[in-house]
Amino acid sequence: MCRNIHTLHNFEPAATSDEVHAAALQYVRKVSGSTKPSQANTAAFDRAVAEIAHITHHLLEDLVTTAPPKNRDEEAAKAKARSARRFAAA
Repeated sequence: MCRNIHTLHNFEPAATSDEVHAAALQYVRKVSGSTKPSQANTAAFDRAVAEIAHITHHLLEDLVTTAPPKNRDEEAAKAKARSARRFAAA
């Protein structure tokens, strides 16, 4: 759906509140079609971001896996390599 929303589950250390908030913000921006809501919609926009971030925290706490935790630096390097391959072909 949105390339700026990254996987937050199964990382060591766990996702921070800032990462969860950023993902919630990107989601609400995508769904609403607006990066900056009008004054009339600011309260609804901010409330949606807060609620989605709250629910995301609960989701991440409740998910279980038997896979070993991922390393953020390794995953970032993999993503950079995929991007280089994708744009090198263009």
